[in-house]
Formats: sequence, C-alpha cells, structure tokens
Amino acid sequence: MRKLALSVSACAVLALAGTAVTAPAWAGGRGAPAPAGDPVTITTGLVTPLSLEVDRQRVSYVSQNFAGQLTRVARDGSTSVLASSRVAGEEIGAVSSRDDVVYYAQVAPDHTSAVMMSVPAAGGTPTPLADLYAHEASANPDSGQSYGFQGLPAECAAQFPPPGPMSPPPTYTGLVDTNPYASLALNNAIFLADAGANAILRVGYDGTVSTVAVLPPQAPIVATPEILESAGLPACAAGYGYIAEPVPTDVEIGPDGWLYVTTLPGGPEDPTLGARGNVYKVNQKTGEVRLVAGGFTTATGLAVDPSGRIYVAELFGGPAGGGQISVLEKKSSTPVVLTEVTSPSAIEVRSNRLFVTTDALSETGGASLSLIEVTG
Repeated sequence: MRKLALSVSACAVLALAGTAVTAPAWAGGRGAPAPAGDPVTITTGLVTPLSLEVDRQRVSYVSQNFAGQLTRVARDGSTSVLASSRVAGEEIGAVSSRDDVVYYAQVAPDHTSAVMMSVPAAGGTPTPLADLYAHEASANPDSGQSYGFQGLPAECAAQFPPPGPMSPPPTYTGLVDTNPYASLALNNAIFLADAGANAILRVGYDGTVSTVAVLPPQAPIVATPEILESAGLPACAAGYGYIAEPVPTDVEIGPDGWLYVTTLPGGPEDPTLGARGNVYKVNQKTGEVRLVAGGFTTATGLAVDPSGRIYVAELFGGPAGGGQISVLEKKSSTPVVLTEVTSPSAIEVRSNRLFVTTDALSETGGASLSLIEVTG
C-alpha cells in the first residue's frame, strides 16, 4: 500500500500491451471532451519514456529511464543518444532544458545515489551539477510527516511482515529516499519533483539544493479485509485509516508564476481504491501548497499552456484503465476528458500542440512520442 515503484519488476507486472496511438476523444466519463485531433506518432522504439522536454524549435528530449539513456528527437522524428548512464543499471529521468543545455537526473536502482546532470543540447560531455541524495540524507524534507496505519494497536502491528524496500513499517515517518522524477529549468533555478522525498526541490545553477515545499499526505483510506488480503497484510488492521505518501511526478510553471505539480496517491495506482491523484500549485518563494483539483488516476505528468489551461496525463485513466489525457480549464477544479491514449506518461505543450509519450511502461522498445493538436 506504499507508493508504486516504477521499477523493472513493477513494469513487468503493470506493462500494458497496445499501439502508441489510439482512439480520438470519447464522449463518456467526466464531461464533454475538449476538441483534440487524432494522435500522430513522431517516433517509436522508446523504452520507458517517463520524462520529456520540448524546446522552442520543437526538438524533444526524452528519458528512456530503464535503458539509462537521454534521447534527442528531431522534428523529423530522427533520434540520437545525448547521454547514457555513467553506471550500468542506473536510471535517467527528470529532463528539462534552458539556454541550449539539457538537465537530467541519474539515479541508482536502490535510490542511494541521485545526481543532477547537465549536457549541451548539441551534444557533448555530461557534467554533474548537484548531489540530490546528499540533500535528502541531510534534510529528509518529509521526516515530520506520518504515513501508514493510524492508531494501530501494538499487538496488530507485531503481525506485519518485516520492513523492506517496498514494505515499510505499519506506521512510519518520511524515509530517506530520493527519486527525482521530473524537472523544470527556469531562469532562476531548476525545480525538481522528487517522488522519493515527496517534495519539490530547488537546484541552483551553482549546485546548491534546497527544499521548496513538502506535499501533504493523502487523505486516510479505511482498510477493508479485501484491501488487506490483496496487500498480504494482517486482517487485524481492518477498519483503521491508512495515510499514503504523496508522490510528485511532474512540475511546470503557470502564467501566474506558481509551480504546478501532479501527484500519485502513494498506493495502488490503478483505480482499485478510486481516482486519488491530485494537481497542486506551489508558491516557489514561500512554499505555500494549494490543491487545484483531484480525481485523477495515476497522474504521471502535466502541461500548462499560456492561458492557464492544464493538461494531465493519466497512465491508467479512462473507462477501461488504458490511459487518457484530461484537461482543467483555467480556474476549474473539474477535469474534462480530452482524449484516450495508451499508457501516457510525460506530456508537454507547445502552442496548440501536445507532445505525449505513450505506451510508457514498455520495456521492449514499444513506446512512442506522439503529437496531438488541440484547439480552444
């Protein structure tokens, strides 16, 4: 019931078969869909493309996370490798760019190392910028937040399995864990959505790292016998509330100057326990956090256009759980379905074009980068 670890083992279980582009907008669900064109494939053959950046020339930079590669995709769809993992098995993600420099994170499989890197967009030697694990180890931003079962009797807690990487204690505070998932390079700093720290970080161009905000824990879920059985947890915990971690998956800037953030619900990411993903806005100066909207299923990325419209990629969204993109109109808290796509993960907007990675959990080169024209 902790956060979904997007690891090779998780993908083996959760990978969805299908092609990169699917049906156009559908008429059911949350409301009348906004106008959108059919997806058009830009390039294929990608492996777990969980992070994406698109520059002003519509050149894309895609992380192939579990392949340990940062890939440049030209407007004509041709690809080239811009950077590879320094150590075999390490993951590459959290891609952004500014002034012809691309920034990305490199993370060890056990999350005991995480470094922000930079590389010239035209190609060159990658350079370390900041030690993200060192900040997590010293600051542990969410150490003051409590997760897990609330009020559980000691005799019941004693029946839980021993703690492990994917099975924390029945009740615990924020752990030392860093998993930089998405980044945003602005003039003043790089802002980072850290899915392990449950926080938004600020990385200065001089390499200094600080915490902007810690995201609030999820609302408690009352554990049922069915939930406990499926999670392999003792039946004595039935009826107790479980507080899950917030898991930030993307960060973008809005026209109001606030940072916008998507979160996973820190537990089953499919609709089993309901659509519990959120969009928050964060004041980058004060750290204030406000809820914008909830009700998303596996919100793995968002894009904000100049008008303030927010597009959200829902990896397992839609009536069949196959994936969809939803839109929040400016000042709205009610998502509306834009279109169905298969397993979308990362999303960016340029003019009236959405760039989306699809079939994102494919480990065999079955993922794609697609383009969707939108109006309104």
